[in-house]
Amino acid sequence: MLPQIGDESHPLLGGINPYGDTVFNRIQMGRFLREWDAVSSKAVTTEERELVSKVGELALRGRSEVHLYIKFVGD
Repeated sequence: MLPQIGDESHPLLGGINPYGDTVFNRIQMGRFLREWDAVSSKAVTTEERELVSKVGELALRGRSEVHLYIKFVGD
């Protein structure tokens, strides 16, 4: 569901490194959420919908509280 690496229409999500860690902070959460909403619509299965929902909830928390981050851990 994530955009291709380097996808300029999704600058944050297109920057998630599948082989390393990627961290998003409070300042980035507004843009992250806009991009996440766009990709979330691609969720088909129940498992995918639950996953995108949980990540969205974490991002909302990260936007409103300090010292919270979303971290994607690559291989």
